[in-house]
Amino acid sequence: MSAVALFFECGDPDVRDDAIQTAAHSVASGELVVLPTDTVYGLGADAFDAVAVNDLLTAKGRGRDMPIPVLVGSWTTIDGLVSAVDARMRLLIEAFWPGGLTLVVRHAQSLAWDLGDTHGTVAVRMPLHPVAIELLEKTGPMAVSSANKSGQPPAQTAAEARAQLGEDVAVYLEDGPVAVGVASTIVDVTGPQPRVLRAGGVTESALREVVPDIIGLEPARPTPRPRP
Repeated sequence: MSAVALFFECGDPDVRDDAIQTAAHSVASGELVVLPTDTVYGLGADAFDAVAVNDLLTAKGRGRDMPIPVLVGSWTTIDGLVSAVDARMRLLIEAFWPGGLTLVVRHAQSLAWDLGDTHGTVAVRMPLHPVAIELLEKTGPMAVSSANKSGQPPAQTAAEARAQLGEDVAVYLEDGPVAVGVASTIVDVTGPQPRVLRAGGVTESALREVVPDIIGLEPARPTPRPRP
């Protein structure tokens, strides 16, 4: 862990490139960073560094029974992370990435990572935020959870994250309050039909426009019977 956390204002174009380079170096060194996303600020580590992921869980006060999701910087990254990409998964990715949709997928058995007790699955998302995308393009897949202590409100700015996480984080990337502030929608695509696990930034109606047979949180409305 870093002895003194670095804090960068990414809204300043003269600062942003150096900030992202510094954050990428910290991730490669096994340290934690806080980054903006389109939903909430995230606490991130190298997804393939088991020690760094464990440090992330410790910083949040979170157990291995709540595995860490993974953020990616491009559509194509998913092909190297999962055992198979079926047609409906591809449709959801093309429709809602980058954006507020997290997909729970079966990860490739060859991957050398430890994100917690995943039972062979991983939650993956591509965020719609330029700072996050630029960082992910340099680091590759990152394990990223909301930047807050477990049980506390998710941070809407890097400053809010720093107030909770302090020196457990090496680099904070500040880019102002998040535009959405709503967690992503989570869809499980490991079964025969996609299933919504959590409501969030993408509505069920929008999902059904792409995958009509998706199983939602809301009960299906019964077809009205004609009156006799």
